[in-house]
Amino acid sequence: MSDTGMPEIGQPNGHPYDALTPDVLLDAMEAAGFVINGRIFPLNSYENRVYQVGIEDSPSVIAKFYRPGRWNRAQIAEEHAFSHELEDAEVPVVAPMKLANGDSIFEHQGFYIAVFPQRGGQAPDTSEQDMLWRLGQWLGQLHNIGANKPFHERPALDLITGLEADTRFLAQSGLIPNDLRPAWDSLVPELISHCRARIDDAGPVDTLRIHGDCHAGNILVRDEQMLFVDLDDCRQGPAIQDLWLLLNGDEHEQALQFSELLEGYETFREFNRRERFLIEPLRCYRQVSHAAWLARRWDDPAFPKFFPWFAQARFWSDHILALREQLAALQAPPISLLGQY
Repeated sequence: MSDTGMPEIGQPNGHPYDALTPDVLLDAMEAAGFVINGRIFPLNSYENRVYQVGIEDSPSVIAKFYRPGRWNRAQIAEEHAFSHELEDAEVPVVAPMKLANGDSIFEHQGFYIAVFPQRGGQAPDTSEQDMLWRLGQWLGQLHNIGANKPFHERPALDLITGLEADTRFLAQSGLIPNDLRPAWDSLVPELISHCRARIDDAGPVDTLRIHGDCHAGNILVRDEQMLFVDLDDCRQGPAIQDLWLLLNGDEHEQALQFSELLEGYETFREFNRRERFLIEPLRCYRQVSHAAWLARRWDDPAFPKFFPWFAQARFWSDHILALREQLAALQAPPISLLGQY
């Protein structure tokens, strides 16, 4: 164990995931007490490495190898504890399995690892009002559990600090083409200024433990049953962060969807309607942080392979155009509340 609290990677050169060979993966599972059949199948995951692993005479499981250096053990433990709290409260979530020693985290060859039961399903159709109402109900219950106590180890969602750090990193990365730098440099201060203004409009907002990345891809639906998956980004933040990612379409469509979500949500938990002012700042932050995430991970061989367009000038011209459109959205009134909402 290093003095930073992270396990030491047994590969001095190259990217840490270079050390994650099939033999290392299978050895890790055996060391954790699983009787494997040798079948492994990589799943789509870029931040971490996730595999379906075959188990003798039992259903397959999902093994998650956390990206070294991102979360320490205490932060992962809080993620797992939150998942288990939700599971115990019968909120539909896929929580990590507990091993024979009662822990849900183990270490092998420099990696923190968790194992999850395999669950199938499809992303929910958020164009259906009934689906949104049900999602709202479950999110209200999830947030009731999240409000019981705060995270102590995991970071809070600090929108302005994160936006400033990400834009500064991108400006210093050398990735933005020189001919686009004047447009970028003039746009960023405006974006941050208007994000601050919308945050001021929202006023004081309570924070709680949230899923953090609650888009439709992190929800599974099968046989009318719903499951929240992948709490890797859970943190302390405002409730609206778990709602706005489920909205899509034009302004009117999003207003209808938001009202339906709230109707279900407030069956179980009151919602501070002034949090609507945070939607566009959060959307802006997500756009910028996605670009910064790609830039920070560019040394991972998987990223140039799967995101080749990120290194092209066209990406940056489109990105700046999208941020200009986002600036206009920041200057517009917040999302409407239809009907009784």
